[in-house]
Parts: sequence; structure tokens; C-alpha cells
Amino acid sequence: MSEQYQQMWAELGLDLEAHDALLATLGQVYQDIYLAQPNRPKAMEYFDFVMSEVHGLRIKELIDAKNQGRKVIGSFCVFVPEEIILAVDGISVGLCAGAEFGFDLAEKVLPRNTCSLIKSAFGFKLGKVCPYIESCDVVVGENTCDGKKKAYEIFQDMVDDLYILDLPQSKTDQGRRLLREEYRGFIGKMEAVSGKTITVENLQKAIETVNQKRQALARLRSLRSANPVPISGLDALLINQISFYDDPVRFTASVNKLCDELEQRVAHKEGVFPADTPRILMSGCPMAVPNWKLPSIVESTGAVIVGEESCVGERGTRGLVDSRGGGMEEMLDNIVERYLQIDCAIFTPNPERRNNIDSMTSMYKADGILHYSLQFCQPYSIESGLIENQMEDNGIPVLRIETDYSMEDVGQLKTRVEAFMERISQ
Repeated sequence: MSEQYQQMWAELGLDLEAHDALLATLGQVYQDIYLAQPNRPKAMEYFDFVMSEVHGLRIKELIDAKNQGRKVIGSFCVFVPEEIILAVDGISVGLCAGAEFGFDLAEKVLPRNTCSLIKSAFGFKLGKVCPYIESCDVVVGENTCDGKKKAYEIFQDMVDDLYILDLPQSKTDQGRRLLREEYRGFIGKMEAVSGKTITVENLQKAIETVNQKRQALARLRSLRSANPVPISGLDALLINQISFYDDPVRFTASVNKLCDELEQRVAHKEGVFPADTPRILMSGCPMAVPNWKLPSIVESTGAVIVGEESCVGERGTRGLVDSRGGGMEEMLDNIVERYLQIDCAIFTPNPERRNNIDSMTSMYKADGILHYSLQFCQPYSIESGLIENQMEDNGIPVLRIETDYSMEDVGQLKTRVEAFMERISQ
């Protein structure tokens, strides 16, 4: 892939030497973690192909689309409504923020005690190794935490067009009105950038496209309640990660094809792990590509991950937008209602998240919960104690882990996870 796309990457302004080194490292990690898994579903070949071309063919598709007049909109958060981007025939992409790359550069402009996700976003940009952000016409930021909010004041000088969404932090009528006005302003931004007007018809079509993607992912989630589990947690996480990059229609068809195969596996009681393998629900901070450290540790200890209570998982894709609205205002209300149901830890109070974790634990028959917080991520770290108290009171063991993107603590994490597995197996 490297030779084939060198000119494209050079024209995007990437540091070719650093980018080649990054791809070589990621390729080896992917080989070791993903391709080494036994008994994977055959339909995972599509997602392996997507990953093999995630900086190649997919970027070429974006550039070809831009040459045809379409706009590429990058973001870091599930509160950015893909429906509005698709309604102007735009392309929504997630941006690189899942690896410890360029942290030395990031720490020249950010405090060292900034969370890995924010430092990674800066590192990829400053290190010139993310072709997605270099392909973007607009980057959309949002104030889901104080770290991001202040970091964007620096980041705005690094990209051509940064648009900020001011998100509510309480689910009150005032918060609903704020989100509605922010999304109204985002519609105006997308119309101005694209030169296209959002109509009831194209917004309805966009809503249905995104709904179908979420329905396919919901179908995949439901199959993971089976015993034995027909797909690994690592593969399920990968699919959720790819949902931020791939063409939504092609992605939906590929997930449904995979689900067809998984349904056959369930019918024949064929799993990737033996029946009655300890089942873990992962909860907490989002895991962007290639943040696979903790899931690979969990599944290497003889447990299987059956669900992700995460923005890169069920929290980010739960719920549909009602597409039956009669006019633009009603459809905007429907979009607001769906996104306001996201139980991000920025909201206060946030009992919905604990209730959803409780519900997921029952649905996926989880034996324990592993709560994952990035270091210096206060919203999720603080909520982890409330979650532990409630779930332990309900008889569900909880292991709280705080880590970052480095590999220095792998041995320590593995020891703690193994001890947790002994506890839930008793």
C-alpha cells in the first residue's frame, strides 16, 4: 500500500517517513492482535480489508469525492450529527486519536497531564501522519469536557476551518433548547460550506441511512447475548471503530452480511470461545483506532467481551431518529431528542448511564464489568465510583482500571485482570 499512495500522502502534506513508520507499527500490531485470533467469522475479511486500506483506498475515495464537489467533515465525538452532514451530501469521518504518537510534540502546547485522547489528536496533527484530518474541509469540535474545550483554542490555529458545538451538560428544557440551537447553527454551517440547502426530503433520506447503520449495529449487539458468543469482543470493537470511517451504506451492508453468518453460528452453537466462558461488559471512555490494549488483555486471559458501554459502542449508536417528521422543525426536534439520550459522563446528574449499564449487564448476561478510564479524564473517572457502588450492590463484580495509551503498564494490567477473572469465576 505504501508505494501506491505515496504521491497522495505527499500532496496531503504528510511526513512520509513518520507515516510509513506508523503504518508499519500498526500493521504488525493488527497482525498480532486481530489476524492471530482463531475461528473468526469469514465476513470479518471485509473489515480486515478496510483496515488494510484505512490510510489508502478510503483516503483516495475521500479525495475523489472532494474533486466531485462533496465536502469532508471530521469530528471526534458522537454528538456531531451525521444526519446533517449526509443531508448536504457530505462525508462524515472520525479523526485519528487512538495511539500514543507525537506526544512529545503535543506536550509542547498542552500540559503533560492532559488525557491521551486529546494529546493523540494533537500528536497526529503535529506529526503530520493523519490523512483524514488533512482531507477535511471542516473539523467539528465540541466541549464535552474542559480539556477539549480549552484545547480547541489552540487547535483552531492548526486547521483551516474549526467549528465548535456548544453542548449542554444537563438534560433540562434549557439544555434541550441549547442543543437545538447548536444543531440549527450546524445546519447553517453545513449549508454554507457545501452550497446546498437541506430539505425535508434529503434530511429524511440521511436520517434513514444513519438509522439503518445503527440498526445493523444493534443486530450485531443482540447476537452477542448468545452462549457461546459468536464473535470476539475485539472484532466487535473493530467494527464499531470502523463505523466512524467507512461509507455508511457499504458499512451497513457488510455488518448485516456478518450478522447473517453469526446467526448461523448461534443456531449451530458455534462460538469463538467455549460455552460458559466468563463474560465481561466493558464500560467507560471511548476507544478510537488503534486503542486495543485493554480488550486484547481481557480476551487473552480467557474471558470474552460481550458489550461496549462506550461512545465507540452502544452508547454512541443506541436509539434511532424518528424520520416521520412533517417539516424541518419537527425533524430537527427528532434529531435533538435522539442525541440528548446519549448518556455521556459530561451530563449531570447522569443516572441514565448507570441504568443503561445495569440493563446491558442483564441483556448480555455479563459476569462482571470492567470500567475503563483514561488518566486525567475526570468525568468518567468520577462516575466509575458511582457505577461500582451500584453494580456491586446488585451482585455484579466491577474492576476499575485507569490507564493511558502507553504499553508500559501491560504487565500490571494483565495481573489485575487475571485476578478479576479469578474472582468472577468463583
